[in-house]
Amino acid sequence: MTGFSLSGLSASFDGERVIGPLSLDVKEGERVALVGKSGAGKSTLIKLIHDRVDGHSALVPQDLGLVNALPVFHNVFMGQLDRHSAWYNLATLVRPFSSDKDAVRELLKELSMAEKFWTPTASLSGGQRQRVAIARAAYRNAELLLADEPVSALDGPMAHLVMKTLTQRFTTAVIALHDVDMALTYATRIIGIQDGQIALDEASERLRPADIMQLY
Repeated sequence: MTGFSLSGLSASFDGERVIGPLSLDVKEGERVALVGKSGAGKSTLIKLIHDRVDGHSALVPQDLGLVNALPVFHNVFMGQLDRHSAWYNLATLVRPFSSDKDAVRELLKELSMAEKFWTPTASLSGGQRQRVAIARAAYRNAELLLADEPVSALDGPMAHLVMKTLTQRFTTAVIALHDVDMALTYATRIIGIQDGQIALDEASERLRPADIMQLY
């Protein structure tokens, strides 16, 4: 599953509507950037999509979801945890197989993290932790990426490196981005969220930064 068509996307917290109800159609090959100010509902929408596509996506949540006690390798390997038997995963925890180590090392090299292979995740910087979560998503080998502010802790050059990696590795993507220029550079379609509803839906080539800034 790469593209999807979902309706009735809605969420409320403490009796207050946060997102929707809305429908969203994403075609295979589209790279969609969700934009809008903090609290508009972007993160909630990412979670709703992830729940509805039933495991067919790779997720980079805003809280990253890393296991601090484990090294970088094992956190990345978790991207395929559900694709192996319990004995295989247990063996990997104790003594990883060469094929898995090679695959993870290649990914980390692509993200300029190769030297952190066995580093405990708890000791990493915010930007490094973000790249571990991105490597885990890429290691999942899904065709659909769902990512919530995946480059928020990265500086300019590293943010561009990561976005290039993501667009090369995933056929279809929905990415919540606060950086308008980054959204226009790497997305093919911009969806603006305002007060839990879609306030803008346009091909990125038809938009200027000023068109998007009206949402903020």
